[in-house]
Amino acid sequence: MQRRSFIRKTGLAGVLAAGAAPAIVHAQANLRWRIASSFPRSLDTIFGGAEVFAKKLGEMSSGKFQVTVHAAGELMPAFGVVDGVQQATVEVAHTAPYYFFGKDACFALGCAIPFGLNARQMSSWMYEGNGLKLMREFYAKYNIVNLPGGNTGAQMGGWFRKEIKSVADMKGLKFRIGGFAGKVIERIGGVPQNIPGGEIYQALEKGTIDAAEWVGPYDDEKLGFYKVAKFYYYPGWWEGGPELDLFVNIKAYNDLPKEYQSMLESACAEANVDMMAKYDAVNPAALKRLLANGVKLLPFSNEIMAACYKATKETYDEIAEKNEKFKKIYEPWKKFRGEEIEWFAVAENRFDNFMIAAERLSAAKK
Repeated sequence: MQRRSFIRKTGLAGVLAAGAAPAIVHAQANLRWRIASSFPRSLDTIFGGAEVFAKKLGEMSSGKFQVTVHAAGELMPAFGVVDGVQQATVEVAHTAPYYFFGKDACFALGCAIPFGLNARQMSSWMYEGNGLKLMREFYAKYNIVNLPGGNTGAQMGGWFRKEIKSVADMKGLKFRIGGFAGKVIERIGGVPQNIPGGEIYQALEKGTIDAAEWVGPYDDEKLGFYKVAKFYYYPGWWEGGPELDLFVNIKAYNDLPKEYQSMLESACAEANVDMMAKYDAVNPAALKRLLANGVKLLPFSNEIMAACYKATKETYDEIAEKNEKFKKIYEPWKKFRGEEIEWFAVAENRFDNFMIAAERLSAAKK
């Protein structure tokens, strides 16, 4: 009687302040889930996104909701994780959705497509645009609920055995490149290869491929690409802001108590922000080390960029004409991209360009 009176007088805020909130969590059952990652354990940034998520979830649930993280190949192959979640072999996968472009082109829209959104714009599209709703409608057909779980920022253009000066140099080039971008490379004469991160070095070393892209300086240095290919190109025009996702089995998600669903989404949000912060912190020093090891840093020529942009637009139009699901997401995405580019061309672009010039001038005077 006294407890009911206390609640009526103080309300929920009073109960929480009095320390009753933990009882909500403590009353829940213990849960043990598994994450199948598409990435090797050695990459503490991109693989680490799933670890950040699992650690935070455990902390918020006072250890009641535990998730173990398994690297590519431990439970299933890197590219088998969507099937694993769809079939409920595991509850969660951590992956780059565009790896599964072969199942449906819409997967790429949940990650990155050529000449697309940068990392901030991607977050805006997902959280404040219509992106998350549209992608969840699509993923439901695969028994998946998607949650943003990391971003690398604009990626590098990759490692090449020889200089690539023109579109002609791309002809017949065997290039490890993931997702949608392979279609564009194919259109300008290249030969795309879809190879998991942990297998790229060996393929490049043996000459099975002529070039490879992965993420950026920090990860690329760890994977040792500079030892077998010295020409390092930028930018990765196919990945302006690729989103990594946590794919959760839809039944497993729906069966969670609401408190656990909220914790899961909060842990994902932390992993999403944390990954981008880590890459921005570790890439500058890694690039300096690579250059000290004789790496030649080069931009893709305007000719190559323009040819790829044209080929990209043609590819989008062709796919949208044949795939209604793709068109449903792509059309509002394209409108959103146009508005974001117009905005970023104002304050962001002016600020960034000035700071680059100012810092270089300052360094030159020292």
